Amino acid sequence: MTAGAHDAARGRLARLVDALGLEPSRPAPCPYLPGRDSRLVALRPNRLTPRLYGLLLDLNFRRLSDLVYRPQCDGCRECRQLRVDTRRFRPTRSQRRCWKRNADVAAEVARPAASQEKHELYRRYLEARHDGSMSGSWDEFAEFLHAAPEMTREVVFRAAGRIVGAGVFDVAADALSAVYFYFDPELGFRSPGTFNVLWLVAEARRRGCPWLYLGYYVAGSPRMAYKAGFHPHELLGDDGRFRPGRARSGGRIEA
Repeated sequence: MTAGAHDAARGRLARLVDALGLEPSRPAPCPYLPGRDSRLVALRPNRLTPRLYGLLLDLNFRRLSDLVYRPQCDGCRECRQLRVDTRRFRPTRSQRRCWKRNADVAAEVARPAASQEKHELYRRYLEARHDGSMSGSWDEFAEFLHAAPEMTREVVFRAAGRIVGAGVFDVAADALSAVYFYFDPELGFRSPGTFNVLWLVAEARRRGCPWLYLGYYVAGSPRMAYKAGFHPHELLGDDGRFRPGRARSGGRIEA
């Protein structure tokens, strides 16, 4: 699809979404910015194809199971899609060291499939890295990560047979979109999260995808700061257009 055709299709979809008059969810504590509330709107497409999802990404939607959602918070629009230009990406010195540090890691790519081995890793990751808002149950694990459309893939990283980490990503029409990644907390010295993004950049290039979507960047949120370290990248603006993002002091990003 040409850029002009993509923009036209995105405009038609934006008008359709607006016409639906989606009702935002009730306010809940924002997971990124203390003292603020979060509200979401959500859709459940009959069939979420790679082309449709590519358009929805550019309308600031993300996928969760068979739903797509986007923030619609009162007085705040800080959640912005961040995408990496995979064709022009150049790793930093630190990222190159991370890649070399994981030279012994093998990647296995397949359709998402829940297993006891991965579930145990997921539980240990949540216990070590999260705030307790997720239970780590089998049902949560299976539904959150593995109830996914046909375009979804799972990558499992192993070193000498030991699982290092696992991630889920979507394959849109001209982009990959990272969904979730979890790893062995005992192997944090490998910087598995950084390695996963570097691997996704390489996989996007292999597939001929010019963009890698890393999800929402939230200015002022330490949890989201790492995304700004992959250059060059673009941020979705209030007008629905992507513009080059550049790092600012304090981990903030300016579009």
